[in-house]
Amino acid sequence: MNVSSARRLAWVTTTIVAPWLLAGCNVPKSLPAMLPAPPPPQVVAPAPPPPPRVMPVEAEPAAPATQPALSFNPAAVGPLAAMLTYAEKLRTLSPADIGAEINRLGDPGDSPATQMQLALALAQTRVPADLARALGLMQRVGSNTSSEAQTLQPLARTLAARYLEQRRVEDDRDRQAQQVRDSQRRIEQLNDRLEALRAIERSVTRSNTPAPAAAPASGARPPGAQ
Repeated sequence: MNVSSARRLAWVTTTIVAPWLLAGCNVPKSLPAMLPAPPPPQVVAPAPPPPPRVMPVEAEPAAPATQPALSFNPAAVGPLAAMLTYAEKLRTLSPADIGAEINRLGDPGDSPATQMQLALALAQTRVPADLARALGLMQRVGSNTSSEAQTLQPLARTLAARYLEQRRVEDDRDRQAQQVRDSQRRIEQLNDRLEALRAIERSVTRSNTPAPAAAPASGARPPGAQ
């Protein structure tokens, strides 16, 4: 209710209703019509519902591996770890130092560890004969039945397979290089024969060409002139 409506209601009450009440009379039935109509109720819009709570979506768990991972213990110690360390040091040596190491090892005898060390050193020379010897030494370690060799056999068999594949690749490379040299030699022979045929053709052409007629002498008349 605003201020003007309140004042109007107070005026009606004091001027019309109050005298009737003091006089003990009933309030006329037309009095409600004289009173101001109450204001319409205000419709309050309901508050919007709160937004639904968004739950975080968890990532789908990965399926377990079907194959077990290879076991690898970097802290392993023993002959195998020592051999791997030796092989890593060989990779940093110069060709002269590798040759000196091969001479130092000498004849490995029946020692699997020395045989593998010599094979690792021979494989670094990039010489086909040394690679063949290294392959033989690795195969000897792989077929040895002693307890010392059994620790080194997994590495020996792996390296033997690698050396064998390397020999095949180098043999194929040498074979292809030989084929290229043979092809080049045949090309040179064909070029020589072609040049010889061209020389024969030029000589035949010169022999079949008639010699030019001699020019008449000065003051001489040509035959049949009057």
